[in-house]
Amino acid sequence: MSSLASSVVTCNPRKLRTLNILPQKDLNAPETSRIKILSHAQKSSSSSEQALQLNNEKPAILRRREAIGFGFCFGLVDVLLPAQPTEAAEVASCEFTVAPSGLAFCDKVMGYGAEAVQGQMIKAHYIGKLENGKVFDSSYNRGKPLTFRVGAGEVIKGWDQGILGGNGIPPMLAGGKRTLKIPPELAYGARGAGCRGGKVLVFLHYSSGVSSLFDVEFIGKA
Repeated sequence: MSSLASSVVTCNPRKLRTLNILPQKDLNAPETSRIKILSHAQKSSSSSEQALQLNNEKPAILRRREAIGFGFCFGLVDVLLPAQPTEAAEVASCEFTVAPSGLAFCDKVMGYGAEAVQGQMIKAHYIGKLENGKVFDSSYNRGKPLTFRVGAGEVIKGWDQGILGGNGIPPMLAGGKRTLKIPPELAYGARGAGCRGGKVLVFLHYSSGVSSLFDVEFIGKA
């Protein structure tokens, strides 16, 4: 990364024009003085003449290099400064309330329909993330909400509590959107085990012993 960053800094078009500031030969000077100068500094004068010849013969090449330099700079800026997802800003502005069980919640959108009843089949969209913001699963990407029986152990405990409510957490209403921060003991356990029976939300690459974030959208009855 340090090499890429230095490439951006050194990619200065002005540095490509250094050949233009080399000293020019005095065409009006006597021939003897020119020979004397060559006798005292033949190597430096010869190299200067070669540089001037290169500058005079290939100006188009330098202009192309400048254009390439500009494009390379902008390309690196695009790579090194990627656009930040809007979801991160939403999570950062969300103030969590922590229940005695350790489950934290934040309502992004208050629902308008009926609350879920234990044992009822419901539909819910979700985005599962680690605390560092890395998304490990999303029903939106599949274009299909998850259907399950809430409060029946078909999903992790943090989901059941976060949707049904209780223990200091208000129940979700249909149409609502809530972010749940679920500790390991209410998610996949300290060993990162899958869900009960492997029915839903089994993530093999889940980091064990780490809290997870779920953006849950309670759609309603299935």
